[in-house]
Amino acid sequence: MAERTARIASASGLHARPAKIFVEAVTATGVPVTIAVPGGPELNAASILSLMGLGAGHGTEVVLRTEGDDADRVLDELVTLLETDLDAA
Repeated sequence: MAERTARIASASGLHARPAKIFVEAVTATGVPVTIAVPGGPELNAASILSLMGLGAGHGTEVVLRTEGDDADRVLDELVTLLETDLDAA
């Protein structure tokens, strides 16, 4: 299992537009990805409801996990997305 840590860069955190963009990116990977705040439960990263319930604001650290042949590439791309201010995009 591959794992990456990212810090949320969007000013609004993972809410509204940034959450939608992230969910679309996760869904496009075609692999199951989980997201969690340290010490919290692993949630489905392709679920907008899970992301909204995560409570990940600007600067929050999150952990992404997935498995598969492209796991490292997938997580690297998703980390880059989370560490970009998607409110400005």
